[in-house]
Amino acid sequence: MLRTIPGRTLGRAAVSARQVRMMNSSSMLKKTTSAHATTMKIMGGSAQQVGLNVLSGRRMYATATDKTEKETEEKSEEKKTEGGEEEEVTGDAKKIAELETQLATKAKEAAELKDRLLRQVADFRNLQETTKREVQNAKEFAISKFARDLLDSVDNLDRALATVPEPAKNQSGEAAKEEEVTDKVLISLFDGVKMTQQVLEQTLKRHGLTKIDPLGEKFDPHKHEATFEVAQPDKEPGTVFFVQQAGFMLNNRVLRAAKVGVVKAT
Repeated sequence: MLRTIPGRTLGRAAVSARQVRMMNSSSMLKKTTSAHATTMKIMGGSAQQVGLNVLSGRRMYATATDKTEKETEEKSEEKKTEGGEEEEVTGDAKKIAELETQLATKAKEAAELKDRLLRQVADFRNLQETTKREVQNAKEFAISKFARDLLDSVDNLDRALATVPEPAKNQSGEAAKEEEVTDKVLISLFDGVKMTQQVLEQTLKRHGLTKIDPLGEKFDPHKHEATFEVAQPDKEPGTVFFVQQAGFMLNNRVLRAAKVGVVKAT
């Protein structure tokens, strides 16, 4: 007897083989189920307990996974926070470095300006001192040229007095009244010239001009001009024994050196 299947036609042999296989599969399934049940009993739990354990394990795994994810997220957030803080610290450090650089630059500029200011103050004070000294010198020595030209008149008066004979000089003044004078006109002229010389010298002295008469003094190259030297055993070498022309000083500055003769060393 034939059994018809769409697309196929099977005989008894084919059906029997199929049944055998199905029976074998059923038997193997039962054995497997029995073995699985035996195994579950040996392990000390039922299939239900195993399922619960599996669910519990899954829950624990999910909890652990969630916890791990949370920890990972927290660590990530901490890293982000730390990274942000590091970035902020780095930014602050850069700003501080820039500010320190600017401060150093400004300090250098301030030091340079201070140095320039001190130099300018010193220059100004030096200028003040120099100007003050120049003004003082101008006041003291403004008449130096006039005084130098006037010295010729003083010299002429000295020469005029030197030409008068000694007897007439001795008979001048009170002596001329008491003794007989040979030439009263000459004596009067001598007295007038001498008075003129004295008044002129006093006037010059009031304006800072003083006469240098170094007769008998030691030779001073700053005030004296040696015109000749003569050996004199009775006098100390280097002593002025003759004044050829008197010198003058204006406010303690030599206006004209005195021309003198000096004792020569033997």
